[in-house]
Order: sequence, then C-alpha cells, then structure tokens
Amino acid sequence: MNRFVAVERALRSAAPHRLVDAVRDALCAEYGATSVELYLADYALVTLQAVRTAEGRGDSVPARGNSAGRCFGSQEPFVEELTGDEVHLHLPVTVRGDRLGVLIVTLPSAGHAAKALDELTDVAQVLGHEIVVADRDTDLYLRARRADRLTLAAEMQWQLLPGRSCGGPQYALGAQLEPAYAIYGDNFDWSADADRLMLYVTNGMGEGIEASLLTNLGINALRNARRAGLSIEDQAALADQAVFAQYRGEAYLSVLLVELELRTGRLRVVDAGSPRMMRLRGRTVTPVDLEAQLPLGMFEETDYVAHEVDIDPGDRLLFASDGVYAVAAPGGEEYGDRALARAIVSTSLLPAAEVPRAVLREMAGHRGTPEATDDALVVCLDWFGPLEAP
Repeated sequence: MNRFVAVERALRSAAPHRLVDAVRDALCAEYGATSVELYLADYALVTLQAVRTAEGRGDSVPARGNSAGRCFGSQEPFVEELTGDEVHLHLPVTVRGDRLGVLIVTLPSAGHAAKALDELTDVAQVLGHEIVVADRDTDLYLRARRADRLTLAAEMQWQLLPGRSCGGPQYALGAQLEPAYAIYGDNFDWSADADRLMLYVTNGMGEGIEASLLTNLGINALRNARRAGLSIEDQAALADQAVFAQYRGEAYLSVLLVELELRTGRLRVVDAGSPRMMRLRGRTVTPVDLEAQLPLGMFEETDYVAHEVDIDPGDRLLFASDGVYAVAAPGGEEYGDRALARAIVSTSLLPAAEVPRAVLREMAGHRGTPEATDDALVVCLDWFGPLEAP
C-alpha cells in the first residue's frame, strides 16, 4: 500500500497543470509502468481526447468500439494484452458517478497488471478528484475535452452545468445536451443531500447569447432559492419573479422542477413549461401527465403548485426537451412520444449515464440530418429505492 500512498501524495502536491506528468512519473517509479496516458471525454461524448501538457492538441480515439471506449462505457477496468508481454490497463476516471475519461497504463506483463489492478483503479479515482479541483485553477483539462471550438453561448451553458452524471445508493442520474458545441438555451441542474435530490430540467427560449443569459438567470435564481431552504413551490415562484423583473414577460423559461425524498421515495414535480417526463416500469413506458403551469417569467407573481408522482423502486424516469420529442424528420413527421418510448425501452439495460446519449442517437436517426436546429436535452433518473433502516 506504500506505493499507492506515494502516488496519491505526488498527485496532491502537483501543480494543477502537471497532474498528468505527476501521475506518469509516480506510476513509472512505483509500479514499473512504461507509459501513462490520460484521455478525457469530449463534450459530445463522441471521442476521448488525450491530455497534453505541451502546446498543441493531443490525439483522440472514439468513445465506443475500442478498449478505451469499453472501459468508459462499462466503468470497469479493462486489461488489453499487447504483442509481447506488455499489457494496457484501461482504468475509468470517474468522480462520484461523473465519468471524466480513461487512464491508460502500460505495464511490463500480465503478472504486474494482476497485482496492481486494484490499486491502479483507485489511483484513477484519485486523479479524477484532483482534475475536478484543478479545473478551478487551469484551463488545461477543459481545453482537452474539446473536439471543436465552443460558441460563447455554449461556453456559458457548459459552465453552468453540474456534470453529466452522478449517483448514490438510492439513485443514478445521467444527462446529455446536444448539439454540444453550439447551444441555444436548454439546461439541467441537480443537487443532493442526505434527505432529497433536486433536479431542474430547462427548455430554453431564443438563441445564442440571449438564450444563455436567460437560462443563467433562471438557473441561478432557482439555486439561490434552493440554497435558502425554500420549498420547491417557492423556488419556482422566486425564479419566476427574477425572470419577470428582468424581461417583463418578453422572455420566459420552461422548467420542470423535481424533488425526490431519498428516505421515502416521495416524488413532487412542478411543471412550469414544456419539458416532457416519461416513466419506464418493467418494459412499459407511460407519459407522466402533470398539470401544466406557466413558464417562469411569463407573468408577474405566478403561484406554483407541486404534484406528487407515483414512483416505485426500479423505475426509470426520462426527461426530454422539445428538441427531442418535437424534432421533425425530413418528411415533417415529429419524433413524438411513441418513438421516444421505443428508444427508452431499447436502452433499458444501459446504466443511467449511458441512456441520454443513446436516446439522442436514436433521435438523430429520425431527424435524418447531422445538424440540429434546436437544443436536444435528455436526462435519465433511475430510482433504486430508499435505504433500509439499520
């Protein structure tokens, strides 16, 4: 265990922009590694981008259909035997359920790999935590995640997001936003503590900077109310007032506010707009019908009411913006609830973190064109059930 501690200390003492160098030097010295490479998932979850500390862009590999992609998708270490005796260890770099990328460590033999696998898997987790902290002080890892340049609006939106997946003993969450590099205003946000999970699914209005500014105002108003300890109804009301005060009804924000009590499984939802909610129970998908209420900021001092939704352990909830269910095929036919339900069933065996991207791929096939004309947002929530009392 002493060598693991040595690597951990090297990472914690390294400068933010030198984490890759630090883990490479430490693994070569302590574990006999012959090479160490870090790949981070790009914003679209299509490629894994190599992190390079020197100037210039690193190479990339697909996020599926190869050894690194297998590790990234399954979130399990994968041992790849090379010609000769060397092996590649592909290790998931993940922070509290948020999948960042893959650490690839080359070791001299399968015997070395077998002895070191558990410790090196833990090293990859420590590296992930250090990257999250380092993002406050360096742009290196944010730059590495980009397969293309982000628009300014997309930059603002991605900085607003909490991550793309997270989880706990009672639940798992995954989300994806497309197009990744030019966003119009859709957004999601979540926060969890010992008692509850709060989730916001936002369907933005407008385009570009104006849409991003509107979404930033709405999400931060909701966060402000949530952090003040207000109820889900009062969170909606406060954010509604903030948006109306700024735009006087000329711009507004459609949001689903979801509150899940983790100790009981009680689910309460405020439907303030157009995002769609579907429930998968067994192999059956049903739309969750809610009382539609006014979007945030449409009128002054709107009152909001939360409605309870039936949810059982093992249920999967999927939330989608109108850029998913209302997208049109070349012939004009909308994707609709029926096609969305088929996509939900076809992805039922995937973990929550993988579902949004898979559903968006199905939707893109219906659209028939590579370029989207609106944001498409999918959020997946798996409910495992409350913890049993000790």
